[in-house]
Amino acid sequence: MAQPQSLFEPLKSDARPLADRLRPQTIDDIVGQDHLLGTEGPLRRMVEARAITSLILWGPPGCGKTTLARILAEGSGYSFVQMSAIFAGVADLRRVFEEAKMRAEQGKKTLLFVDEIHRFNKSQQDAFLPHVEDGTILLVGATTENPSFELNAALLSRCAVFILNRLDDGALERIIARAEAHTDRELPLDAPARAALKAMADGDGRYMLNLVEQVYTQTKAGVSLTSDALVKIVQKRAPLYDKKDEGHYNLISALHKSVRGSDPDAALYWFCRMLDGGEDPRYIARRLVRMATEDIGLASPQALPLTIAAWDTYERLGSPEGELALAEALLYLATAPKSNASYVAYNTAKAAAKKTGSLMPPKHILNAPTKLMKEIGYGAEYVYDPDTEEGFSGQNYFPDGMQRETYYTPKGDGFEKDLKARLSEWAAMRAKKS
Repeated sequence: MAQPQSLFEPLKSDARPLADRLRPQTIDDIVGQDHLLGTEGPLRRMVEARAITSLILWGPPGCGKTTLARILAEGSGYSFVQMSAIFAGVADLRRVFEEAKMRAEQGKKTLLFVDEIHRFNKSQQDAFLPHVEDGTILLVGATTENPSFELNAALLSRCAVFILNRLDDGALERIIARAEAHTDRELPLDAPARAALKAMADGDGRYMLNLVEQVYTQTKAGVSLTSDALVKIVQKRAPLYDKKDEGHYNLISALHKSVRGSDPDAALYWFCRMLDGGEDPRYIARRLVRMATEDIGLASPQALPLTIAAWDTYERLGSPEGELALAEALLYLATAPKSNASYVAYNTAKAAAKKTGSLMPPKHILNAPTKLMKEIGYGAEYVYDPDTEEGFSGQNYFPDGMQRETYYTPKGDGFEKDLKARLSEWAAMRAKKS
């Protein structure tokens, strides 16, 4: 079980990783989080007032969540206790709470930092509630996942949620400059390679320093690396993407809205981001079919069969060849005329069907296979439309006693332009005949 520790312990060895040696010691050392730690930032005000509340730090890996928790504890006079929800269980929590109570009896406060707090199940999260409420612990939880989805409402109601940003190029550059000052050695990279290194870090400050350390240890003095040489000695950070969690839903939302917004380039970008993250192409294929029916519909009737064909092509070819068929269908959808008229019509008709209950169809459009049914009017005065001069009878097909309603209203773009004209002509003919 982790013990309270001081942030300002003397360095015991220079053999520690560079990321550990350069861990920020004060709020001013933390980069990329000015919205929280700037002059008017809420967390800075908490530390200055020595009045911290229980809180959740939500942000991507390497943005400074653990370091910030340590600094909050040190700056507010709390004993700092750290645990990981990946390895801890209810028994570990009980020990932490008991030790926190003993400290409280001695007049010492405890800040419990729980990394990956979203990994705790509901009962484990519930275990925090009484101890947060009575002040036994001040809870600081860190999560890379959306707290709204992963944390209990009861726990969230007792904690303030602060969002930490992915580190941008400016913040990463400050980290590199700090490493250069600490080692008293300029990073041996030309300008394009330096930019490539920051791109490889993908917003993760800890990983950025690990890359810097690799460059230092694997480059001879006096040598300046190009981008190509850099790639040979360091590995790009794996993209942040979880096929079951928020990253998955964020990227599919971006893909769908890019198609809906008729931006084929953005759509292709998000498509490739999902594939690069390990998304199942079949899931994307299903979403393409949905886009064809929901956002395009009859404005381009070819959209649906084309997406089905692309899906079928992927099933036949597999990866990576089959992904090209999905990309082709994606481009078609993004460049096709858009209409949600079919989608709106279906939902409106569905609501009307529920509202009207069990109204019978009008008798003239019912078949009459028996003598009795003919005698009571089934099929009487039915007009067979193809036999009329205009090919349109204008008869009523809604239930008797129900006013005619309009659900489908074409947008007037693509193929729906013709449908709109046709429906307008039929409406005029229907009004004339009635």
